[in-house]
Amino acid sequence: MSTPDPYRVLVVCTGNICRSPMGEVVLRERLREAGLDDAVEVASGGVSDEERGNPIDPRAHSVLVERGYDPHVHSAHRVEEEELAAYDLVLAMTTEHARVLRRRARGLDRAAEIRLWREFDATAPRLADGAAEHHLDVPDPWYGGREGFYDTLEVVERGAESVLALVRERLGVSPQP
Repeated sequence: MSTPDPYRVLVVCTGNICRSPMGEVVLRERLREAGLDDAVEVASGGVSDEERGNPIDPRAHSVLVERGYDPHVHSAHRVEEEELAAYDLVLAMTTEHARVLRRRARGLDRAAEIRLWREFDATAPRLADGAAEHHLDVPDPWYGGREGFYDTLEVVERGAESVLALVRERLGVSPQP
């Protein structure tokens, strides 16, 4: 008997060395804790090719380790159209990332659902009709000091539980008591 294909989630930021790998690591941990790590595949990518082949930013890596996560070996890459067709859910870290990904997905026979990570953060500003989506951008820690990486991790962690709830729903799995 064959096992069903895993549900596939792709987390995306600019260069794939800060926010998206942080989201990938946190989401993998939440899935492992929920016993869903065999049913869900999580990866990350960037909209840019400028960091291709680079590891996770050392500041992001150290903050993750300090908070008890186990970052895996990472090699940054640019998200290609084939990935947008192969994944079920793409979580963009900013409105601009989502815009780029939606543009790349045009014309594909099948494309992943593209959402913003902070849509899943209960503390994020709620959008009124016509309000700008950029209020849902995950802060970019790249240009600041180490403190920015803690702030970004906190935003990522807040959204991870609701992302997990969505994945459970998509898989038809009830939450654990």
